[in-house]
Amino acid sequence: RALHPRMAVSERTKADVQQIPLLSVRAGPRDGSEWVERLKEELAALIKYVEINKGNDNDWFKVECNDDGTKWEGTCWHIHNMMKYEFRLQFEIPAGYPTVPIELELPELDGKTAKMYRGGKICLDIHFAPLWRNNVPKFGIAHALSLALGPWLAAEIPYLI
Repeated sequence: RALHPRMAVSERTKADVQQIPLLSVRAGPRDGSEWVERLKEELAALIKYVEINKGNDNDWFKVECNDDGTKWEGTCWHIHNMMKYEFRLQFEIPAGYPTVPIELELPELDGKTAKMYRGGKICLDIHFAPLWRNNVPKFGIAHALSLALGPWLAAEIPYLI
C-alpha cells in the first residue's frame, strides 16, 4: 500500500502504519450486523496501533466509543520542547463510512489555525482525503489517527504555541 506522494509523514509513521491491520468489511453505521463486524475490525486495528505506539514509547492518544461505535471521544497530545500539550478529541462515524472519512475534531483549537474548519475539525482535504479514498475499505480509525491527526499535530502545534 503506497502512501500519497505529498504526504508529509516520517519514516517511523510509515513503518507503524504498515503494521496496522487492514480492514475488509465495507460497512457503516446503517448496515446492521455488517457494521458490528466492521467495528470489531476497527477495534482490533486500534488495539494493534496502541500496542505499536507503546512499544515505540510513542503513546499519544486515548479514545473510546459509545455502545454502537458511532461517537468517539478522548484526548490526544503532542510534546514540543519537552512540554506536553493535550487536547480533547472527538469524532462521529458518518453514515457513508467507510467511503466517507471521519472528521477529526479538536474543539479547543477551533479558530486558532487556518488548517481547521468550524467546530475544530482539522483540515484533511489536500493530503489525507485522496489517501483515504484510494484505500476504502482498508483504512479505518487507526489509519486516520496515524496518517492524519498525528502529522497534523506535528505540523500545527509548534506554530500555535
